[in-house]
Amino acid sequence: MTENNNELYALYETIVDRKQNKQEGSYTCYLFEKGLDKILKKVGEECTETVIAAKNGDNKETVLEISDLMYHLFVMMVQQGITVDEVMNELAKRSQKTGNLKQFHTVDKNT
Repeated sequence: MTENNNELYALYETIVDRKQNKQEGSYTCYLFEKGLDKILKKVGEECTETVIAAKNGDNKETVLEISDLMYHLFVMMVQQGITVDEVMNELAKRSQKTGNLKQFHTVDKNT
């Protein structure tokens, strides 16, 4: 495990702790109190902001938005009982695949 992976696990564990041990003034606790709909709304907002930052070609802003998105994805994962290991295992499986480019069909709009 690399140092960066340690940071991801540490963030995840902090979020788990906030869910289990409420702290006044914690944004993470606020999200858990508001529930899944609020968490999903924030994931959607951060995803859109990430796309806009990337489209604008602003790498510094894109990194900030990716960080926000990852944080909110982790909150969603904790809320849903999904672990970092589950995601990492799926990514590991996918990294073993080659030649799996999805074929897209085209629709003839004239028919």
